[in-house]
Amino acid sequence: MSPGHAASYRAQRRWDADTLVAPDWLNNGDNAWQLTAATLVGLQSVPGLMVMYAGLVKKKWAINSAFMVLYAFAAVLICWVVYAYRAAFGKQMLPFVGVPGPAVEMNYELKQAYLPEAGLSAAYPMSTMVYFQFVFAAITLVLIAGAALARMNFLAWMAFVPLWLTLSYVVGAFSIWGGGFLFDMGVLDYSGGYVIHVSSGTAGWVLAYWVGPRHPRDRTEFHPNNVLLALVGVGLLWLGWNGFNGGDPYTASPDAGAAVLNTNVCTAMSMLSWTIMDLVFFKKPAVIGAIQGIITGLVAITPAAGFVAGWGAIIIGICSGVIPWMSMNILGKQKWFLEFSDDVVGDFHTHLVGGVVGGFLTGLFATSEGTAAFALAPSGGAIDGNGRQVWVQIVGFLFVIGWNLFWTSAICLFIKYVLRIPLRYNEDQLLIGDGEVHGELPYAFFHDGRHEYDAHYGKPNEDVEKRAGVLHGVDAAGHLDSSEAEAASGSGSASGNGTSKATKQA
Repeated sequence: MSPGHAASYRAQRRWDADTLVAPDWLNNGDNAWQLTAATLVGLQSVPGLMVMYAGLVKKKWAINSAFMVLYAFAAVLICWVVYAYRAAFGKQMLPFVGVPGPAVEMNYELKQAYLPEAGLSAAYPMSTMVYFQFVFAAITLVLIAGAALARMNFLAWMAFVPLWLTLSYVVGAFSIWGGGFLFDMGVLDYSGGYVIHVSSGTAGWVLAYWVGPRHPRDRTEFHPNNVLLALVGVGLLWLGWNGFNGGDPYTASPDAGAAVLNTNVCTAMSMLSWTIMDLVFFKKPAVIGAIQGIITGLVAITPAAGFVAGWGAIIIGICSGVIPWMSMNILGKQKWFLEFSDDVVGDFHTHLVGGVVGGFLTGLFATSEGTAAFALAPSGGAIDGNGRQVWVQIVGFLFVIGWNLFWTSAICLFIKYVLRIPLRYNEDQLLIGDGEVHGELPYAFFHDGRHEYDAHYGKPNEDVEKRAGVLHGVDAAGHLDSSEAEAASGSGSASGNGTSKATKQA
């Protein structure tokens, strides 16, 4: 930032609380759109991913899965305003992180939004910027949770969230968005293909390794308990992405509209491509497969959203429907891969692979018009003669992967050996699930009485195996319920296209 720019910024008028006169830098339209976009992104986590996870797991883990999302959302917000926002978007301390500090003083919240190291300002208050960046940080932790569902100790998760936010997320955010060394290098990441998806995909896969696999009974029979609920969640995720990508120009600008359109075009193309792959190879269209295709499309367009033209979004959509499909259904079925990391919802394939695909293709298809509209040097990608951008994109995702491999492992070891918190539940808790961990039912009100609880989970003093049997369709008296009896007689499965393996992977 030049000295003249700095002096001009300091001279700008702040909100006058005495006269209630709006400062001249405030644009009501930009402020309204930015807060709307932030709310859309927040809805992607709560309730979007919360209900999607609850629908994809077995019924006995629905509450635990949803609660992991809810906790992460709340914990990240407190850490964010206390110290993490400034570490990610404040003044530089090191080439990859800023100086941590609070973002809760009223004078700070009311002044004009400004990213000092990136030299970017916006026509709304700092409070709007802080909240907008928070929902991105929150969803990153929520995405990581998906890999460790159905066995991670909730206390360990409570420790993991602030540690990973501090040691990993703020580094990626500052390095690429906040004016750090990858920003200076010219890495293009429109809305978080690297900062959010490559990092969460890597961290989730590594976290699943350290936590260990689900109970063997859960790994062999892990059909979704409510596919329609999962569809509600992914619907919120899809439409919420309009704020995810449309809000990142930091203004209600023309490229915000382009980003929203490209996001939806790519996502639709990716879902169709994934469904066609299922039809060609498995002869059945799978709803769970369509959900995966939607997610990979959203992930892959994220680094490219406002940089590429519409035809580029279509190509990215085809690639994001085919390449992660191959990763999930070829690499994901290899015995060594499955034994190494029990990644429940497939973070590796959807977010790591999808993010790398999107980031690489951004280097190919970014247009000079798109980068110029985003207030970057109008250099574009390889199609505009800037072949260097491809290599810059590769350096970017390699750094994010390497950083997260190390720090996610270090955090898990710290929690296990220094904090002495087990990373996974004990055998009884793994067998019973929500009833043992939270003492609650996902689809009943507890005030219906103890009989209702006992009928679903068995009495607490009963044998654990008997109580676990109750969860597989046997009531407290030992009788199969009608739906389980049907399943036992071979009348069908909630998994839809079992051969797609998206269900068992998810």
